[in-house]
Amino acid sequence: MGFTGFSLEGRTALVTGSARGLGFEIAKGLAAAGAFVFVNGRRREALEEAVAAIEKEGGKAAPLLFDVTDRALVETALRGIGEEQGGLDILVNNVGIRDRRGLFDFDMEDVERLIGADLIAPFHLSREAAKLMRARQGGRIINITSIAGLISNNGDAVYTTAKGGLGALTRALAAELGEHGITVNAVAPGFFATEANAAMTANPEIADWLSRRTSLARWGRPEEIAGAAVFLASPAASYITGQTLAVDGGYLSHF
Repeated sequence: MGFTGFSLEGRTALVTGSARGLGFEIAKGLAAAGAFVFVNGRRREALEEAVAAIEKEGGKAAPLLFDVTDRALVETALRGIGEEQGGLDILVNNVGIRDRRGLFDFDMEDVERLIGADLIAPFHLSREAAKLMRARQGGRIINITSIAGLISNNGDAVYTTAKGGLGALTRALAAELGEHGITVNAVAPGFFATEANAAMTANPEIADWLSRRTSLARWGRPEEIAGAAVFLASPAASYITGQTLAVDGGYLSHF
């Protein structure tokens, strides 16, 4: 009998911000491993397209329309998952917004908006998801952070703060939820050639810099993020918690 440690058959997952980009690839990967995946976003048409794409490849998915920063909608959505599916096994906090401006160029309203989406929303979603997972005495929470949460650069203070906080939240929740059989880990992407980075990927100077700065000498392909999430969501990772897995082509380790 073959190794089945990566199978997610019978599991229910929610991936926030998964209509496109890395979130979509993660949702597609979880579905390919056998999970029923709720695809989340704020545009119904985009969600339906993403679900159709997953189903075309044989996966099981459904759209779930809500804004992660709207606490009432989050609680309604999670309650609905519990009623419809009998619980939740996997939460991937993928939503993240970025605003590359200098420290003195931000007004506090924009600081609060970014930290609200990138840190406070995952805190709230994780707490609501954990209520469902506790009832099953097990679950997986995966936070999509960034290598920017582990290192820093000029002109990116707010995003770095939010993602660094999300890494700390990962460790804190791992400590608190472990007694309920819930593991909490993070995936920290490096430079990926997503739609959001289209202007950067089209710049040959950046491509040349990455070829010298990363061990694999290239941009990451969006589909290359899925394996890390599937692994951390699977039975194969049952004794791993409180960790951050960098998926960065060797950027952090390359001198």
